Amino acid sequence: MVTEEHIAESLRTSNEEYRTLEESHHRLDAELQQLLKHHVLTPQEEVLKKQLQIEKLAKKDRMAALVRDYRATLEQAGTTR
Repeated sequence: MVTEEHIAESLRTSNEEYRTLEESHHRLDAELQQLLKHHVLTPQEEVLKKQLQIEKLAKKDRMAALVRDYRATLEQAGTTR
């Protein structure tokens, strides 16, 4: 059985979209963590926080879809042999 980490590593080396999504996801996470260091957020910061969270989740969802597609391709290749 191929692990999630093995698939992610394969995608990092072979899939530009996955690499870009992962880098963007990490950047958004760093921005969000920096924002959350404030004890109290202004209304504008609250909006920014929500936008960062939504964008980060969208990137994560797309990365998960790429992993699922990769796994399905591997499974299909294994059943056709």
